[in-house]
Amino acid sequence: MTALAPLPDETLAGRVKWTLHDYRAIVGQEFTHLWRQPANFLWALGFPIVMVLLFVYVFGSAMDVTGQGAGVDYVAYAMPGMFAMTMAFGFTNTAWAVADMKEKGFIDRVRSMPMASSAVVVGRNLADTIHAVLDLLVLFLIALAIGWRSGGTAWETLGAFALLIWLRFALIWVGIWMGLLVKGVEQAGNLFAVAFPFGMVSSVFTPPELMPGWLGAIAAWNPVSATATAIRELFGNPVAAGASWPEQHAVLAAVVWPLLITAVFLPLGVRRFRDLGR
Repeated sequence: MTALAPLPDETLAGRVKWTLHDYRAIVGQEFTHLWRQPANFLWALGFPIVMVLLFVYVFGSAMDVTGQGAGVDYVAYAMPGMFAMTMAFGFTNTAWAVADMKEKGFIDRVRSMPMASSAVVVGRNLADTIHAVLDLLVLFLIALAIGWRSGGTAWETLGAFALLIWLRFALIWVGIWMGLLVKGVEQAGNLFAVAFPFGMVSSVFTPPELMPGWLGAIAAWNPVSATATAIRELFGNPVAAGASWPEQHAVLAAVVWPLLITAVFLPLGVRRFRDLGR
């Protein structure tokens, strides 16, 4: 007698199990690719390292962010900003990866398989969140090497890194949506033109109050500034906070901004994925 194939488990627990299995498959595919081509990981870290050298050692000696003189405590001010900027710029890597998956037909192959419809977008987010943790770990070690230290408690320090991952988590949805929106990797590569002002017009390297009034207002309300200011407070590093609401309530703003970004771009990314091929 011919053995019959087992019927799929249609219970809620069974569906959850296979959905998690699909997520793991997408995450595993990403890190298998990264293991085989580590240059992509090194390239993603190259830019923040160059920015550390440029701003801390070239421009840092001329920066007076504490009111105590040029260069005083600038490393303590700049490194939290560098953490925040690295998390902010990461959405361009997500957009490029998604556009590459789409261009090479990987997404079409996944859509043709009996996989959860959310596997690509959620799996991509999980993979990039793990990637962000690795990025932060490397950047943290570089910061320690150049003399930066956290003056906060262990819980405050962990809370600061959690806010950084929270920002990156939210911006991954922006990257997924943009990666699905653009036609190919060439256009995805051009998104750096959007990321650069988003990261730089902020309190990452310079307090907003030292900028022209209109530009300082934009920088103060930038989500990157909220996270940078919040983690400076938690790290016990110099904080040049102004009078605006997000500067006076930086930790709250660092929680709310990513929540709003996720609420907008997660549905947009899922809808764009479902509309592919229509």
